[in-house]
Amino acid sequence: MRACIGLAAAAISLAMAPTAQATVFWYAGTLSGANESPANASPGKGTARVQYDDVARTLHVWVNFEDLLGTTTASHVHVRAGNPVPVNGGVATQTPSFTGFPLGVHEGSYDHVFDLTLPGSWNGSFLGPNGGTPAGAEAAFAAALASGRAYLNVHSTFAPGGEIRANLSAVPEPASWAMMIGGFALAGAALRRRRLAVRFA
Repeated sequence: MRACIGLAAAAISLAMAPTAQATVFWYAGTLSGANESPANASPGKGTARVQYDDVARTLHVWVNFEDLLGTTTASHVHVRAGNPVPVNGGVATQTPSFTGFPLGVHEGSYDHVFDLTLPGSWNGSFLGPNGGTPAGAEAAFAAALASGRAYLNVHSTFAPGGEIRANLSAVPEPASWAMMIGGFALAGAALRRRRLAVRFA
């Protein structure tokens, strides 16, 4: 019994422990009109997830959205100069929109990997103040992600400034989530067996 609980605890600890040489960072957020500044009453909803790899120097973006009042006109990641969260920020990534993002629709999904070494992956107005190079823009962008100053916006005809927004926060990588959930399941099973053993003893 103790071995089972110990195994579960070890799995949870391993999943939650920071990696010393992490090169892949995950951020995610829930898309809603309430997250916009100012907030709006859009019933639109969805999720946004990004994976930043500081060795491959890539940004993988996933977006799913539905129920927009307007049709999509653009989407990209903005960076605030500071907090609090409701403050708006300038566009950091590709303009006028992510390449291949579904435009003119009320719902859709998106999955694309950006090469951050290319100037075209960045908004020129973000590139310039950050050394004028992709490397400088990447460093500033990574710092914004890590400090919770980045958000993904989906713009539409209903709200040109942004109909739904996801404030991007750090989350464990999917493998860690799976390990953590497995650890909780093992711990739960061990506790159930212990309760049964006590009850019938």
